[in-house]
Amino acid sequence: MKFRKLLIKFFALCIIAVAAGLTVPATAQVPLKVAVLDIKAIRMNSLAIKDIRAQIEKYRQGFQADIKKEEDALRVANQELAKKRTLLGPEAFANERRLFEQKVVGVQKLVRQRKLDLDSALTEAMLVVEKKMNVITSNVASKRGASLVLRRQNTILADSSMDMTKEVLKRLNSELKAVPVGKPGSK
Repeated sequence: MKFRKLLIKFFALCIIAVAAGLTVPATAQVPLKVAVLDIKAIRMNSLAIKDIRAQIEKYRQGFQADIKKEEDALRVANQELAKKRTLLGPEAFANERRLFEQKVVGVQKLVRQRKLDLDSALTEAMLVVEKKMNVITSNVASKRGASLVLRRQNTILADSSMDMTKEVLKRLNSELKAVPVGKPGSK
């Protein structure tokens, strides 16, 4: 009820102002200055991202070596199971086969978990870079007086003077050379 009365009073004042020849000032317009940022180029040339990729690859190689050992053990177990087929009765062989299949499922789970762990570690490290890049981008945009920053990938045509990629990359490389990647799966 109070809101309705307030709304009626507001409209009445607006009508009186228009009738008296007063104009309501237009909202101040902010000049639009656009900048462009090539995120793909930054991700390809960032020292921190190159360092993250190297660390992830090292972890990946270690995980692959562990998985290869597990796969080799499964191959040997499968060969032994094939030899036991003629020696064991159907029920005993079925039990052995179930145990082998459980081992296979265990290795498959291990592979999936290791991949998830690697992806999670990569995501966490990349988030550090993204946050730093966003701060730098904001600072560079403010310095240039840009009120809007567009991704180069989403832009069809832009003057080279609008491109702030080199400046952002240079600052990112000077301020963030490396990001430690936590050992995947250690959490």
